[in-house]
Amino acid sequence: MKGKLIVITGIDGSGKTVQTKLLCERLRKEGYPVVNTDFPQYGKTFFADMVTKYLKGEFGGTDSVSPYLASLLYAGDRWEAKEQINNWLTEGKIIVSNRYVCDNMAHQGGKIASPTEKEIFYRWLDKLEHQVFAIPRADLNILLYVPAEIAYKLIEKKELRGYLAGKKKDIHEEDINHMQYAQQTFKEIAEGEKKWMTIDCTKGGVLLSEQIIAEKVWHVVQNILK
Repeated sequence: MKGKLIVITGIDGSGKTVQTKLLCERLRKEGYPVVNTDFPQYGKTFFADMVTKYLKGEFGGTDSVSPYLASLLYAGDRWEAKEQINNWLTEGKIIVSNRYVCDNMAHQGGKIASPTEKEIFYRWLDKLEHQVFAIPRADLNILLYVPAEIAYKLIEKKELRGYLAGKKKDIHEEDINHMQYAQQTFKEIAEGEKKWMTIDCTKGGVLLSEQIIAEKVWHVVQNILK
C-alpha cells in the first residue's frame, strides 16, 4: 500500500512543531509506520543553508527579496529530500511534514498584493515544485489557524535558535505585517481545497491547549487513513 504525506502548516508561532510531534506519537501508538520531515532542513542541505542566509537577512529584508527567488531556495531544499520521500511513500510509510510546498505559497505569495499576479505566482510555483523538481504532492495539508497577533507573542517564548546565530526571530518572524499577509494567504489557499483542512486553535480569542488541538488534528487525519 502506498504511503501518505500529511503536512502540518501555519504561520510562525502557530504550534506546527508541537503538533507534528504529537501526531507522530499518536500514529505510532495506533500502529502506523510513521516518519517525520521538517523543512527547511537546517544544516543538512545546500539549499537549506541558503534559506538560513535568507532568513538571517543576508540577502535583504522580506520585501526586498523577490518571492520567485526566495521560493527557489525552499523548493531546492525539498528537491534534495525528494528521493527519500518517494522511497518512504513506496514503502507505505505515513510521512508527517512540518511545513512543505504550501508554506512557500503562503509566505512568498503573501508578498504579492495583486490577486492576478499572485495567481500567476501560484501556477509558476506549482510547476517549479511538482513538475521541474517533481516533488510529491501532499495528501493532506492541515492549517493551524492562530491569529497573527497571538502567534507573534508566542514567538517571544521560543528558545534561541542555532541557525540564526543566537537570534530569536528570523526576518519573517520579526515582521508582523509579513505574518499577517502570510496568514491571509494561507486562508485563501485553504478555502475550498479538497486536500486542505483548517483547524482553529483558539476559542474566544484564547489559545486552546496542545492536547485539544492534537485531538482536532487526529480527527482530521483519521479520514485519510481509512
